[in-house]
Order: sequence, then structure tokens, then C-alpha cells
Amino acid sequence: MRNNKLYVIVITFVATIGGLLFGYDTAVISGAEKSIQEYLINSLGLSTLIHGITTSSALIGCIIGGAISGILASKLGRKKSLMLAAGLFFVSALGSGFPEVFFFEKGNPTIGLLLMFNFYRVIGGIGVGLASAVTPMYIGEIAPAKIRGTLVSLNQFAIIFGMLVVYFVNWGISNGQTIEWINSIGWRRMFLSEAIPAGLFGILLFLVPETPRYLSLSGKKDEALAVLTKISGAERAKSIMAEINESLKHHSSAKVLSFGKTVIIIGILLSVFQQFVGINVALYYAPRIFESMGAEKDASMMQTVIMGLVNVVFTLIAIFTVDKWGRKPLLMVGSAGMAIGMFAIAGLAYFEIIGISTLVFIIIYTASFMMSWGPICWVLISEIFPNKIRGKAVAIAVAAQWTANYLISSTYPAMMEFSGAFTYGFYGVMSVLSLLFVWKMVPETKGKTLEEMEKIWEKKK
Repeated sequence: MRNNKLYVIVITFVATIGGLLFGYDTAVISGAEKSIQEYLINSLGLSTLIHGITTSSALIGCIIGGAISGILASKLGRKKSLMLAAGLFFVSALGSGFPEVFFFEKGNPTIGLLLMFNFYRVIGGIGVGLASAVTPMYIGEIAPAKIRGTLVSLNQFAIIFGMLVVYFVNWGISNGQTIEWINSIGWRRMFLSEAIPAGLFGILLFLVPETPRYLSLSGKKDEALAVLTKISGAERAKSIMAEINESLKHHSSAKVLSFGKTVIIIGILLSVFQQFVGINVALYYAPRIFESMGAEKDASMMQTVIMGLVNVVFTLIAIFTVDKWGRKPLLMVGSAGMAIGMFAIAGLAYFEIIGISTLVFIIIYTASFMMSWGPICWVLISEIFPNKIRGKAVAIAVAAQWTANYLISSTYPAMMEFSGAFTYGFYGVMSVLSLLFVWKMVPETKGKTLEEMEKIWEKKK
């Protein structure tokens, strides 16, 4: 069994590089956004709204990638969909670093160049949208029930680790350099650095199997049983295979509402609340937030690194407790912590108090998110949907998540111009509502097989 567990962990490690790239791609903009503003926004006389849209443009791709992930995961399979995502990450890294290639003159910003930069960011976003849906789906379908929460949570660890890595990369590129160098060369290197993990991900995916659930859906029962045997041992594999076959025998219809509306609504609301609490504002705009608190350029980058380290530590807490404490308790505790952090930041913003207290409450807020909604939302999305509709249902939930992400991130600069206290207060209210939602609607899934989860929705139809 030890060898089986090692095999599962190795497969999970490869899959979570998709999560690392998800984090890397979404956070790389945090170090480059001020240079992009100088190079492509201010030089063209464009507004802060255009800057917000450009900073968040990858999220348009995320929405597209999330929306098509169900079709691709069902048609190509989970593994090939991840391979496609790796290719998109690679192209985006090169194109975002040098958007002038083929069509434009370097150092001569134009509206066309701005659109081309956004195009490459959207390409990367499609990769993120695909990876965000398919990576937890892949791990959830590979992992044994007893450790599924832990293994899917590793994907969130990889996302946060990817963010932490790129915070260090951005800091390393900018450290000791002049603003002029960063605005002309440094931001390009930040984007180009993503090509390295993207290439590694694409290569390693050739070494992992397709998931047994997808193989069964494709009629490849012998291959599915072989993978399950490697994962769980011969006896347990036969038992799981029988459950999979039983779940596929019934509900031959693949309509997304085959199991009722409730499970789809819960999936969508999990996704929307994960974004409406405002986490990506803290992640995308972290250096700018710290600079607004009075930190110098290098210090703001270092404070962002500190925040990244805190995020990693508290994500580890979720990984080690999700299969012991359960999903609901972690989510509810996290919602309470986020509400405290955001309401405190709103109060400090209202009274214009800037200092270490703001940093402390940002850390309380992000730490609360990282030990709860960060990983647990993905765990639940990977496991609450029945086999027959999982691809389509996950795609709906993930598309809703990235749509919510885009709305929150792109409106942040304009909201802050209106009122910082109102902005952070809004995120605090969303944190309270997320707690009430989990308490009333979300089922506990700890220790249940994916097929057992299906029976919960059968009863609620």
C-alpha cells in the first residue's frame, strides 16, 4: 500500500504543477502592473478603468477556459486538457513578455500593442481557467476517498506556492534596479520567467495516466481497472470499479440538471463567494496596497513576499486538517476570520490610519482565506458533482468563479477611488454571507467516495 500511496502522490505532484502555474500566471501581474500602467496606459493617456481592465484581462481568458473546460475534459480527457493548458501558459509567457513580436515596434506603445498584450494575457488566462477546473477534477478522480481532501488541497498549496515563487522572482528581478529599467526591461522578464514551469509541466504530463473515472466514461474499463489497481490495490480497485459502473449504468442522460438544481447552485455559490470576499484584490494589488500604506518600492515587494509565506503556512494547516475536521468547519472558521480582517481594514481606511496594523489585518484576512476557502472550495468543487455530470458541472462552477473574479478585480481601482472603507466593508459583508451559506446549504463530504456523494443528491432531488 505504501508503494500505491507513493504512486498517487507522484501523480498528484505532476498535476499540481497546473495549480502552480495558475498561481504564477495570476500573480505575476502584481510586480508588473505599475510598469504596464506607465508603458501602455499613462503614455497613451488612458484612464484607471482601462488600467484595471488590462490588469485583470487574463481573467477574461479564465472565464473562457473555465467555460470550455467541461467540453474539453469530456472530449479530450482530463490529461490532454492539462497538456493544452501547459501549451497556453508557455505561449502566454513569451507573448506577454514581448507583445511587439511580429507586428509592432519595441518601445513604441500604441493602442494596437495594448490590445496585443491583453490578447496574450487572455491566452494565459484560458490556460488558467482550464487548469483551475481540470487539475482538481483530475486529482479528485485519481485520489482514494480517505486522502482526497488532502490531495486536492495540495493543488491550492501549489497555487499559493506559485504565487510565492513569482513574488520572489518579481522581487529578485526588481531588487536594486532603477524604476526606468523595471519599466523598460524588468516587467518583460517577470512574464518570460513563466515559460520555465510551463515547459516542465507539459513534459511531465506525458508520464501520468488518464483518470479511471474518465476511462470508464470512455468505455475503457480494463485501463480504468489497471489504474485503480495501481492506486488502491486489487481488491479495493474491484470494489471502486463496481461503484463506478453502477453510477454510470443509471443516469445515462448527461444533462447537467439530472441530479436537480441544488448541487449546481451550491457549486456556483461556492465559486462566487470565494471571489466576492475580495481575495484576489489582496493578491493582484498587494505591492500597490503596501505602497499606499507608506512602504517604499523594495519594501512593498518584500511585504508581499512575507504575505506569500503566511499564505503557504496557513494553506498547509488546511491540507493537514481537511480530512480530519471536515470541509464545513474550516470554511465557517475561515469566513469569520476574513470578516474580522476586512471590517478592521475598512475601519482603518475610514479613519485614514496607515501602519503596521493594516498589514496585520491583511495577514489575518489572507491567512483565514488560505486555511479555508482557498483550498476547500476546490476540494468541494472536485467532489460534490456526480460522475456523469462532473465535467459540465465543474465547468459551470469554474466559469462562475472567474466571472466573479473579473468583476471584483477589475472594479477595485474605481471602487477605491470612491471609498476605501466602502470597498473593504463590502468584502467583509460578503465574508459574513459566505459563512451563512456554508452553514445552511453545503453538505459535509469528508470520507465519502465520489459515488457515495452521488447518493446524497439522489435523495435531495
